[in-house]
Amino acid sequence: MKLHIKNGRLIDPANGIDAQQDLFIVAGKVAAVGTAPAGFVAGRIIDAAGMVVAPGLVDLSARLREPGYEHKATLESEMQAAMQGGVTSLLCPPDTDPVLDEPGLVEMLKHRARSLHQAHVYPLGALTVGLKGKALTEMAELTEAGCIGFSQADEPVLDTTVLLCALQYAKTFGYTVWLRPQDPHLGRNGIAHSGSTASRLGLSGVPVMSETIALYTIFEMVRATGARVHLCRLSSAAGLELVRAAKKEGLPVSCDVGAHHVHLTDMDIGFFDSNARLTPPLRAQRDREAIRDALLDGTIDAICSDHTPVDDDEKMRPFGEASPGATGLELLLSLALKWGGEIATREQDAAGAKSGLFKAIAKVTVDPARVAGIEAGNLAVGSAADICIFDPAAHWTVEARALASQGKHTPFLGYELGGRVQATIVAGNVAYQR
Repeated sequence: MKLHIKNGRLIDPANGIDAQQDLFIVAGKVAAVGTAPAGFVAGRIIDAAGMVVAPGLVDLSARLREPGYEHKATLESEMQAAMQGGVTSLLCPPDTDPVLDEPGLVEMLKHRARSLHQAHVYPLGALTVGLKGKALTEMAELTEAGCIGFSQADEPVLDTTVLLCALQYAKTFGYTVWLRPQDPHLGRNGIAHSGSTASRLGLSGVPVMSETIALYTIFEMVRATGARVHLCRLSSAAGLELVRAAKKEGLPVSCDVGAHHVHLTDMDIGFFDSNARLTPPLRAQRDREAIRDALLDGTIDAICSDHTPVDDDEKMRPFGEASPGATGLELLLSLALKWGGEIATREQDAAGAKSGLFKAIAKVTVDPARVAGIEAGNLAVGSAADICIFDPAAHWTVEARALASQGKHTPFLGYELGGRVQATIVAGNVAYQR
């Protein structure tokens, strides 16, 4: 189908575009920007007046809960959530049941996702068999099956010799290893950031040093092997300083942050709000400010939703017994725009507002696509027509009943957020329209 999107404000950070321009789509690809190609006759026209037309969002961490945890979420519910959130490409961690450590499981997941004709799904394969940290998986076979990298999710590798071997193997074959930096022993049973809030509430703590000690270990191994490592969900000012120094040194590392940590602190636990129980835990205000600064200076490469749907039985418990995690696919755009708006407030002029919106969109489109090494996050002629059309002036209230995700729990319940997706287009097909 030939599609014409007209009158919209086209923002494409990958190609430096921020202007009112029409977009013309043929056979699932961007055929032209600005002026219609010769002989173009639209089969469908979308009037995007007052809207922003941007590349579809790329999410570096979205748990779809299949296979094995269908009581928490199904592929159908979470893919619909992705469409409502404008997310057209997403990476899923390997901590399913069974774990994504066999090619057949990866192929099955990709086939199921393709059959829904919604977001593109890029699995991360398990780094070790069963995520047990003992034996390496068959990375070559998993890559052939469709994995784009290898991860332990939130499971530690207790034996650093195994981790070293994994990085050596990954370097040899050009794979990227995705690691969440947390010492397996420090804060092992912690449920909140070690600080005054945890002490006041009587909650066991997870110290910042659990992140920094893990980073020291990872960076030493990267120096020794030259392997490319992506660091998942950084949470502390001290950890970000180490990443900043590692990048300055030239180490092949990148990192992301969960959208929740860009805006919330451990104070948002309130009176034991289990919706605010996350992994890693929400940290202090100075850590949140450091995260915002690191996004601005490029130390943090991308914002992800860290989408982790949890069912009522596991969430509506006392804080210490509740399962960590929150829904995020449908909030990713709005939370990124909220950060962008803070840039505008800081700069206090029209140029700052424009810059803030541009940078916010980059952090959820082209930047995560570059980290993942996938063809996504841009609207250049010839690229896949994966598009998010949203109203930057619209505000919406986060309510459980309005979320398509089967997981209804988020610390932002009741918040009013800006930016609402009006349409999501995947490979030239309108997969969602409000």
